[in-house]
Amino acid sequence: MTGDNKPEVAKIWQDFEQVLLEYGVSSERVRWYCRWAKMFASSQSSRLEDRTQTDVESFLSNLRSKADTKDWQVTQAADSLRILYQIFFDLEWAHTWSWPVSSAVQKRVSQRLTPDEQMPDAPKRDEVAAKFGDVLEKISNEVKVRHYSPRTERTYLDWAMRFISFHNCKPLESFSAGDVSEYLQYLALRREVSASTQNQALNALVFMFKHALKMEPGDFGDYARAKPHRRLPDVLSKDEACRLLDAMSGATRLMGMLLYGAGLRLVECISLRVKDIDFGAWQIVVRSGKGQKDRVTVLPKSIEEDLKKHLERVKFLHGKDLANGFGKTMVPREVEAMHPDAGSQLGWQYVFPANRLSVDEKSRLVFRDHVHQTTLQTAIREAAARAGLNKVVGCHVLRHSFATHLLENGYNIREIQELLGHSNVTTTMIYTHVAQSRVPSVRSPVDLQ
Repeated sequence: MTGDNKPEVAKIWQDFEQVLLEYGVSSERVRWYCRWAKMFASSQSSRLEDRTQTDVESFLSNLRSKADTKDWQVTQAADSLRILYQIFFDLEWAHTWSWPVSSAVQKRVSQRLTPDEQMPDAPKRDEVAAKFGDVLEKISNEVKVRHYSPRTERTYLDWAMRFISFHNCKPLESFSAGDVSEYLQYLALRREVSASTQNQALNALVFMFKHALKMEPGDFGDYARAKPHRRLPDVLSKDEACRLLDAMSGATRLMGMLLYGAGLRLVECISLRVKDIDFGAWQIVVRSGKGQKDRVTVLPKSIEEDLKKHLERVKFLHGKDLANGFGKTMVPREVEAMHPDAGSQLGWQYVFPANRLSVDEKSRLVFRDHVHQTTLQTAIREAAARAGLNKVVGCHVLRHSFATHLLENGYNIREIQELLGHSNVTTTMIYTHVAQSRVPSVRSPVDLQ
C-alpha cells in the first residue's frame, strides 16, 4: 500500500475501519486506531504489506520514547498494528511474533485467532508447523484431492495446529478418542465457543485422523457439547430494503441488488464471472457455491441497464490489462488444464474486479482478482446508517430478505429452496417463521381493547 493512488488508499482505510469494528473496537475508538496505523504507514516509504516485526518494534519503541506519550497510547497503537497485520493482511510473522502486553481488545483478537488459548507452556504455531509439517502437508493434499475450497483447507489446517498445540506436540500415534473429546470439551466449557464452531473443529479433526493419518480416532461422543441457539434470521421489510439500496451507488449498489434480488451469498456475489450472467434467460449461474454446488438463480430485470454498462467497464479494464501485458485471472485448476488461455478470456473475468493487480504466491502470476469482501460489507454498513435503519444490517440480511419476501409473495417453498441452494428444505423452512404472510389474521390483544 503506497500513497500513489489516493482513492485506492482511502478505500483500504475504509476496509480497515470495518475490520476494527468487527473485532471489538468501539466506534468511538476506531478513528484513533486508524490514526496509529496511518502514522505507522507514513513512518516509512515502503509498502505496508512488506514491513516486518522489526519495523513495528522500531515504531513502538520510538513512540514509547516520546515524553508526551502515555503507556495506554503505546498499547493502543500495538493493538491497531496487530489487527492490521494479523487480520487485515494476515501475514505469517504477525501470527508467530510475540506482541507487547495485550489490552482487552487485543486479547479478544487473540482469542478469535487462536481459540486454543495458548497454555503457559504450549508450543507456538511455528513450532507445530516445523515438527508436524508432513502431517499438515498430508491434510492439505487430501483437501485438494477432494476439491474442497481454499477456505476449507485453511480452516482444517488451523484446527489441526490448535489441537496439536493444545496437547503440547505429543506424538500423533499416541492420540486417542479421549484426547479429541478433551479438546472439544475444552472448547465448549473454557472457550465457550458456539455449537457451529465446535462442530467445525470436530469435522476438521475427524478429517485429519481418517484421511490424512489413516487412523480411526475411535468413539469420542462423550463430551460436553456447546449449546446450539435457534435464532430467527434478521430480515428487512420491503421498504427498508429499498431505502438501503437507494443509499448505495456504483458497483457496490449492483452487488447489493444481486444479494437482495438473486439471493446470493457474499462470496458468491464477489466471485461471479462475466460468463455466468445470462441476460437471454434472465438467470445467474452460481458456480461452486456453498458445499461446492452449482445452481441457477434469477437475474433481476431492473438492473439490466446498469449491469450492462458495468460489464462494458469491465471489458474496457480487461482490454487495458491485456495491452499492458497482463489480463489474466485465476481459474479452477481443471479448467486451466484443459484450456490454458481461459484466464485471459473476457468470460472468465470477475464481474466485480479488484482495483489493483495481485501476485499469486506460488506461481508468481500477476492477475486481477475480484473485489475484496470488506468492500461490500463496508458499503452496506454505511448505507444502512445513511438510510436511518435501526437494525444491524449485513450482507446476509439481504439474502434472508430475498427468501422471506418471495415467501410472502406466494412462491413455493421448494422453488425458494432451489434458488437459495439449500440441500434440505428444512433449512429454507426457517423463513416461514418470519414471513408476514404466515400471521395475517393474528391481532395483538392490545389492539382488541
